[in-house]
Parts: sequence; C-alpha cells; structure tokens
Amino acid sequence: MISKRGSTLRGRKQSQGRRRRLLYLLMTRPRAASERFVAQLPTRARSRVTVIHSPLLEIRPLEVQVATKGIRGLIFTSANSVNAAVSLGVDRKLPAYCVGPATTGTAKGAGWMAQMVGATAEELVANLLQLRPESPLLHLRGEHSRGNVAERLTELGLTTFEQPVYRQRLLPLTPQAEQAALGDAPVLAPIFSPRTARQFADVWEGSAPLWLAAISEATADPLRTLTFRRLKIAKEPTPKKMSKAVKKLVKHALRVEGAAGAD
Repeated sequence: MISKRGSTLRGRKQSQGRRRRLLYLLMTRPRAASERFVAQLPTRARSRVTVIHSPLLEIRPLEVQVATKGIRGLIFTSANSVNAAVSLGVDRKLPAYCVGPATTGTAKGAGWMAQMVGATAEELVANLLQLRPESPLLHLRGEHSRGNVAERLTELGLTTFEQPVYRQRLLPLTPQAEQAALGDAPVLAPIFSPRTARQFADVWEGSAPLWLAAISEATADPLRTLTFRRLKIAKEPTPKKMSKAVKKLVKHALRVEGAAGAD
C-alpha cells in the first residue's frame, strides 16, 4: 500500500518531470539524421526537452547513371550525396574528397577512401587547389547546391565535373510541430542548411517563443526574417559545434522563459 506521503512525492516528481520538458526541440532534418544528432546531445540537455521531428526536406536519389570512366576522384559535400552515390552504385575505388566530419565518416563507412579537406565548401576549394589531386574530379551533389564548387575549381585549373544525384523535396511542418508553434511553450529549432532555413522561414507561423541555432551565417540569413528570442550561430559548421550551440540555448531558454528545471 502506498502512503499518502509517498503518493505526494511521486506526484511531485512526475510534475517536475513534466515541467522540465516545457521546452520543445524541433528537429527539421530527415528523421535518421535528426535522431543521430539528438542522440549525440549531452544527456542533461536531452532530459530537458521534448523532441518533435518535422523534416522539412525529403531526400530521394535521382534515377540517373553516374559515369566515372576517366574520373580520378569524387567530391562529396553532404552525407546525402554519399548515400545517393551508394544507391546508384558509384565506383568506390575512387578517392573521395569531403566536406566536414559527418560526410567524411559516411563516405568511409560506405567503403570509399575518403579524406576531409575542409569544414565548408570554401575550405574544400582552397585545400584542393593546394593538394592538386589527379583530375578530372566529379562533384556529386543535390539538385539545389551552393558554392559552385566544380565551376570554381575548373576555372582555377583543377578540372571538375558535377552531377546532381539526389532531389530535395520541400515539406510542410507536421501537425505536432504546428501545434507547438501555436502554443506558449518555447521552441528551439536547430537549422542545418540554407535551403532548410528558407523553408522554415516560409512555413513557421505561430506565437511560441522561438529559439534558433544555425550551422552557418548563410543558414542564419533567411531566419532573420522571423521573430525570435535568440539566434545562435555555431562557431564551426560541424555537428559537434551545433550540439554545443543547442546545449547552451537549452540552458538559456529555460532560464529566460522561466521554465522549471533551469537550475
């Protein structure tokens, strides 16, 4: 038999647990990538949020043939392009030059001899021009891409071709995300690409206090059209730095918004 005191304590703990999750973490990446990111957050930060998954882009490989005859190396600027290349049966004996640790890790895991040559497309171009690998190279990318990597490398003497290998279909917010947007509990949204940022700025409508983390300045730009409590830009465009940015925003948001569990 549970005593009245025990019942009261249990009720308080349950109530405190609910109050500590009065901050929504709105994940807008494709589900698998979002789950990996959330799993890498510090345990304390995860315990203080309720996660809502609402992907704003759907990634689908294009039905294309990738000709690699004569190509001496591949360029990957996103894990999505690596996954699309796998599904299209692209030659894995070629060396792969990648942007960022996540893309590099994905390429290595898929069987390519991959090396990270920059944290951004700008760094990749500069470093490849110094490395001067055998060319021509082939940049496998999405239909929508920034940086003009192939064009710039070719103009500067390192012949590079490009080919879209996946499509990014824009998606609306899920009903759960829309409900959170219309509430009064704070919503923290980490945004990982300029295209996702533009879509988020287009579909976000609501009164909820909005806290934003952007992986880069280019990603932050479309978000500045929104009304928000704070917009924090990661110090480097990597999952690790985004994790740190989210951790800080969780702590700050709970303190500012007056939610319990902000100690």
